[in-house]
Amino acid sequence: MKVILDVAGVLCIVQAVGGALNNLLGSSTPSWFLVNHIPALDGHEIFASIVVGVLGVALCAAARAAGRSSGREEG
Repeated sequence: MKVILDVAGVLCIVQAVGGALNNLLGSSTPSWFLVNHIPALDGHEIFASIVVGVLGVALCAAARAAGRSSGREEG
């Protein structure tokens, strides 16, 4: 579970940073950042990238917490 959360968190962070940079720099080429391909987010790509980044940080923090709690022994 820890690995899945960690990988998902890192992927979200990469998507967020890349999507934000892509939109801030005004790239006109097609990109692989998911935020740019969702029609409902047109005009709100930077905000959506920030939200995805926060989600990624939260997933990574949850993975760290899951790793710490699974290492403890009860008794």
